[in-house]
Amino acid sequence: MKIAISATGPDLDAEVDPRFGRCRYFIIVDPETMEFEVVDNAGATGSGGAGISSAQMIASKGVKTVLTGNCGPNAYQVLSPAGVGVITGVSGKIRDVIAEYKLGTYMEAQQPSVPDHFGMGIDTSGGGNYGGGRGRGHHGRRGIM
Repeated sequence: MKIAISATGPDLDAEVDPRFGRCRYFIIVDPETMEFEVVDNAGATGSGGAGISSAQMIASKGVKTVLTGNCGPNAYQVLSPAGVGVITGVSGKIRDVIAEYKLGTYMEAQQPSVPDHFGMGIDTSGGGNYGGGRGRGHHGRRGIM
């Protein structure tokens, strides 16, 4: 059985990347043998759809479980129907995370852990980007100083 871990570097001493779709690497590991493959995440630099393309790639590799810091709804909606379990809230060195996984420490997520576009730093709260202007009052007119 293979697991995939979002990683900041290309080896088992790297840290878990908190972003699934925009992580730099995936380390795909057989936890029993510790044989692993490093996969560059081509979707990380795209302007959109990073979660979807990353999830499709991971599912195509025969991975049964993903361990990551966070997983958004688009990636989750690809992984879950493909039979790939998602474990979020994971941090630390890849080597240590695998050991914890083997002990059964982690629980599978039942839903995404973050909103759309979380890894891009976009505000999706709906509150808009108001304020910070230079004295524009009602209807865009300048106020009296």
